[in-house]
Amino acid sequence: MKFENILADINGFGRFQKMILVITFIGRFTLPCHFMLNNFIAAVPSHHCDVSSLDEVFFLRNLSQAERLSVSIPVKEDGSLNSCQMFAEPQYHLLLNSSSITAAAVVPCQDGWVYDNTTFKSTLTSQWDLVCGSTGKNKATASIFFIGVMFGAITFGSLSDRFGRRIVLLVSYVSGMLTAVASSFSTSYVMFVVLRFFTGFCITGIIIISSVLNVEWVDIEHRKLVGVIDSLSWTFGSAVFAAIAYFVTDWRWLIVSVTSPLTLAIITWRWMPESARWLIANGKLAQAQMYLKECAKMNGTTEMIDTFKTETLSATVVNGKRSRPYSYSDLIRTPNMRKLALRTGIVWFCVANAFYGISFNITGFGLNIYLTQFTYALIEVPAKVSVYYLLKKIGRRRTETGALLMAGICLGINILIPKRMSIMRTVVAIIGKGFSSASFATIILYSSELYPTVIRQNAIGYNSFMARIGVAVAPLILLLDEVWKDLPQLVLCVVALLGAIVASTLSETRNRCLPETIEDIERQ
Repeated sequence: MKFENILADINGFGRFQKMILVITFIGRFTLPCHFMLNNFIAAVPSHHCDVSSLDEVFFLRNLSQAERLSVSIPVKEDGSLNSCQMFAEPQYHLLLNSSSITAAAVVPCQDGWVYDNTTFKSTLTSQWDLVCGSTGKNKATASIFFIGVMFGAITFGSLSDRFGRRIVLLVSYVSGMLTAVASSFSTSYVMFVVLRFFTGFCITGIIIISSVLNVEWVDIEHRKLVGVIDSLSWTFGSAVFAAIAYFVTDWRWLIVSVTSPLTLAIITWRWMPESARWLIANGKLAQAQMYLKECAKMNGTTEMIDTFKTETLSATVVNGKRSRPYSYSDLIRTPNMRKLALRTGIVWFCVANAFYGISFNITGFGLNIYLTQFTYALIEVPAKVSVYYLLKKIGRRRTETGALLMAGICLGINILIPKRMSIMRTVVAIIGKGFSSASFATIILYSSELYPTVIRQNAIGYNSFMARIGVAVAPLILLLDEVWKDLPQLVLCVVALLGAIVASTLSETRNRCLPETIEDIERQ
């Protein structure tokens, strides 16, 4: 008997499964907020050198602020104030003719900077003066966060396969909330980036564990629906994040605000069941029996409770209780697993690289940062909704391959469109982002179905690690425009097409039972 047969008997998408979906949805809300947090907390407001020292000069005290700036700070060609330099000595003659050209000596800002607080009350930039010679530190905060995400994916994937989904999910909730809130109280830049690293490390467990829990408790028919809803939680979080960031303009309170939903996630965790598949695969048949009975009661199929004998459950997995703990080495220990790990790793890298490469490169909206964030989220909705129908009609492999292929084609088309046709280029870029978003929604569900239960969480951790490498590489690819303006588009196009080719070699999982052991993969 397969586990899918048991789920079918007790309703594989009843109130019990919907409860799991709602609980995981609450926990996942904060994830896109943290992933895109740097767009707001590390924003660089308009700034110029602090010239308050002129107040010490008696006959300059009565000057207006505009006059003080004109004699203290040089202007750029566009007429705006220089952000990083000031005159070595005040140029008093500019009071008579502010438009005159002066060759006076300039020096770096001596007394810090003054920031425009119109849009942001406070950012990392204004907190620790991460401008001019320190702009690299500003950009590093995002990179350090995603490095934490990479290593967290590997760690939590392994812990979840060894100790169970439920307890490790709680660890991720609590540790992620504590490190995130602690980072909002940082008193130095170094303290902040260290805590951001651990925030990324800890919250990664929420991503990979909640996705797998949803898939492992739902029947075959509804797996695609759960996968799409799971993905839409990310879109919902991205859209709401724009509103939160609009009203909360202080970087410390913004971190606290987007982290606060984890408090509710921790409270609702008490109703989160352990994966019955994992329990059976690890020989914990009595606990699996308990959760299956709870599922049957909640779903109104109590007539099936008496059929959940431990002997029946042990038959759902070939080996019953596994004789050893599984690790990442099992991904490459056997031939078919090795091929599967190589292929999915490449696809995840390509999907993430294309998605974030396109996202970072969309320009020409003419909207402010909040409307842009909201627009990016809305773009994903039709793409992910269409995925639900495509998964049913043409399957996982064709959907993934087609989405990556179309994303690559859009990138290629933008190379051919003249730069002066900015509106057309923007429309094509948006369409490309929609296809790349569809590929992301598909690969998460697809990978969960490809790997066996005994190592599924390790596999998702490994694939998530590969995806984060793709994210980290994306900004570097965009820097290639210094070599040739269209080189980043060309590289991203090639990456997307490579992902489509590799995805086409994966096996189809539509309407198939989830594999339980590595032997199931080797027999394919």
